[in-house]
Amino acid sequence: MADEATRRVVAELPLLKTNAGPRERELWVQRLKEEYQALIKYVENNKNADNDWFRLESNKEGTRWFGKCWYIHNLLKYEFAVEFDIPVTYPSTAPEIAIPELDGKTAKMYRGGKICLTDHFKPLWARNVPKFGLAHLMALGLGPWLAVEIPDLISKSLIEHKEK
Repeated sequence: MADEATRRVVAELPLLKTNAGPRERELWVQRLKEEYQALIKYVENNKNADNDWFRLESNKEGTRWFGKCWYIHNLLKYEFAVEFDIPVTYPSTAPEIAIPELDGKTAKMYRGGKICLTDHFKPLWARNVPKFGLAHLMALGLGPWLAVEIPDLISKSLIEHKEK
């Protein structure tokens, strides 16, 4: 289960109401509006807590998302491109986040750089459909994955700071 700090972060995120994916054109617009509101709130909360760690944007349809995420380790910033597509069965199915440049560097990753969220995150997502959205994916999926995997990859010299 998540630690107290993570629970507090998630408790401050708005829960989404619209149960719609990209196939439900009219309702998808409403769902996207809720997604953006939750993401904006999460980014604002992170900035206020001096914990800003990602930027995301989407294509016009809101079906392809991309941006940057970063992790600070020993006062060095490690930055990575991040991307994911919204599954056609969204929100019943969580998106699969990819960090392509880390592909093959950890066992907790699938082909194409998709991070492994199967054991811990996906059951939590399934219990919270349609209330969880992309902000929750970042807070409970990518954030904890980075916190565990990036220091391990650095310690194994599988990634190096770009200024070295």
